[in-house]
Amino acid sequence: MNAIHRLGIGLAALGRPAYINVGRADELPPGRSVEQMREATWDVLDAAYAAGIRWVDVARSYGRAEEFLGGWLTARGPDDVTVSSKWGYTYVGEWKTDAPVHEVKEHSLGRYRTQYEETRAFLDEYLSVYQVHSLTEESPLFQDVRLQAALAEASADGVRIGFSTSGPGQADTIRRAAALEVSGQRLFSTVQSTWNVLETSAGEALREAHDAGLHVLLKEVLANGRLATQPPAAMQTVAARKPVQPDALALAAALRRHLIW
Repeated sequence: MNAIHRLGIGLAALGRPAYINVGRADELPPGRSVEQMREATWDVLDAAYAAGIRWVDVARSYGRAEEFLGGWLTARGPDDVTVSSKWGYTYVGEWKTDAPVHEVKEHSLGRYRTQYEETRAFLDEYLSVYQVHSLTEESPLFQDVRLQAALAEASADGVRIGFSTSGPGQADTIRRAAALEVSGQRLFSTVQSTWNVLETSAGEALREAHDAGLHVLLKEVLANGRLATQPPAAMQTVAARKPVQPDALALAAALRRHLIW
């Protein structure tokens, strides 16, 4: 498969006025109004699509990302785009860059039902994958059989159900979630985890998940922008020998790792 076709683009840094990506501020409209960010999102989506990217990732907590993406899909009408979204966090920043709290996490049946309907309203038939956002071993999902059953119902309706992970406990969470079953059937078919040249701890667990049949998605392969704007000296040295930019080297490493799986 063409390397470009194995890449996706996430809209976390475009869907709300404040986010954690390094170097983001210099690339966005200074006012960051809703309309300015909508236009910036559409520009990025147009450029990504023209380059051959066909996977777009959003989440309920990415501010207006689902809304922006849904509008772009309606306007452009592509028939070859895969959309993944996530539930479990609610954006509460009220479109303020200095909000004291930007998102609140809750892995409950009520939150899932509400957010699934909200996501469907924006993305409709384009939604292909719906994932639990930042699942950890402490999540009540592992004990909530009603929530598990509700997720399985969505899977039966043709939406692939998955989970994302972050932080130092990724490997244990991946292994536990990959083994979760409802009525004798594996619940999750996708896993989206942090992996980059600075953070490789989930690698073996992701290989096991891939071997078990899960679709593995890598996120933060540029370490939230650090590998593009502040790459380590060793990485700059290797990139200069090729010669390529450090961010391209980081992407190549992730693509290579994914091929091994």
